[in-house]
Amino acid sequence: MFYTFMSRVVAPILRLLFRPRIEGLENVPLYGPLIVASNHLSFIDSFIIPLSLPRPVTYVAKASYFEGKGLKGWFVRWFLTTLGHVPIKRGAGRAAMGALEQGRDVLGNSGAFAIYPEGTRSPDGRLYRGRTGVGWLVLASGARVLPVSLEGTEKIQPLGASRPRVLGPRPTVRIGPPMDFTHYRDLPPAKARRAITDEIVETIQKLGGLDYTGTYNDRADAAGN
Repeated sequence: MFYTFMSRVVAPILRLLFRPRIEGLENVPLYGPLIVASNHLSFIDSFIIPLSLPRPVTYVAKASYFEGKGLKGWFVRWFLTTLGHVPIKRGAGRAAMGALEQGRDVLGNSGAFAIYPEGTRSPDGRLYRGRTGVGWLVLASGARVLPVSLEGTEKIQPLGASRPRVLGPRPTVRIGPPMDFTHYRDLPPAKARRAITDEIVETIQKLGGLDYTGTYNDRADAAGN
């Protein structure tokens, strides 16, 4: 019931406010398990991507997003929880692994589960090396990966900003064809996780023409690396 309300009432309003440009919508499979992998520029990314895809998407979100105070904190917690978003504590490997396992459960029920391979938001708009949690999730679920490249969301809500700008700069969501990684299953697990992650990040980089650092984002401390 809530998803129907969001998709029919709230989502059209938010699309009018944020006006995302969407490229490659025809690449989104409407059914079956799907890992949505994207670069990460802003807190608003976790709203822009679900607004842009024609199916429900569940996210891993930092636990701090669920711990805000006051009316805004309550709303964000309610919104993320109702959508089925999974909290993850930075610096806690066991918690991070638990979040990935919940992602595997979502995929096991033919859902779409989104993850940021970099582990956290980019401080400068560049693309950072991926953490191998996404590779683990691919191997554990057998799901295909939908690569997504975001542009301009950091202008809507820059790092540190308390609220997004509406009717401001328009973000762009570029969606590539689904990626299949069954050919990596015969590799040793650690090597397969690394290879899968690197291929996903490279695809996101090429999709958006992003500047790639080749190094980890030190702000991140995600599972699976």
